[in-house]
Amino acid sequence: MITIKEFVFNSFATNTYILSDDTKKCVIIDPGCSNSSEEDAFSEYIENNNLEPVAIINTHFHVDHIAGIYFTRNKYNIDVYGNENDNYLVDAAIDSGKIYGMDIKEAPKMNKFLNDGDTYKFGNTELKVILVPGHTKGSIAYYSEKDNFVISGDVLFNGSIGRTDLQGGDLDVLLKSIKEKLFTLDQNTVVYSGHGPETTIGNEINSNPFLLDNVM
Repeated sequence: MITIKEFVFNSFATNTYILSDDTKKCVIIDPGCSNSSEEDAFSEYIENNNLEPVAIINTHFHVDHIAGIYFTRNKYNIDVYGNENDNYLVDAAIDSGKIYGMDIKEAPKMNKFLNDGDTYKFGNTELKVILVPGHTKGSIAYYSEKDNFVISGDVLFNGSIGRTDLQGGDLDVLLKSIKEKLFTLDQNTVVYSGHGPETTIGNEINSNPFLLDNVM
């Protein structure tokens, strides 16, 4: 059984997730903590629950989703995973941070790469890696069939979809990703997004105004 802890960090209200299981090992998805109080809340949860962080696994590398990578990687001495197609965002991270008023101390380089169809394992947990480009070139969703949830990043939201007007975005590609990669999951699958509240695949198939004319 996976425990999902959600934090809402930084001025973009970015959802950061800590996933853990009964082994007490955990992974951190999209660490967005951007100041000392957010870092303290994040690390206190880990320490109070006796968790052992084993990796950072990002959905994508926009600045609001990587603001806490420097802190997290150095505090826990863990690797950063993501899709290689997002390296263009890694290279631009420091300059992007300056534009949006976020202090990115160094480029959040990936140590390990994840590709479509891979399985990422930690503790007793397996997450299927689903490449869902369109918001960024290397956007990833993490799917647990056993626990019936998907971490969608900024691809699919409750009642909305990710932006495609930023570098690397493509509306047609995004809609194709959602239709062919996410909407084929069980409709009861819970969707944990990069911003905002959770939803389900079925709810988005039936009511998402950006997708009603684009469903199979």
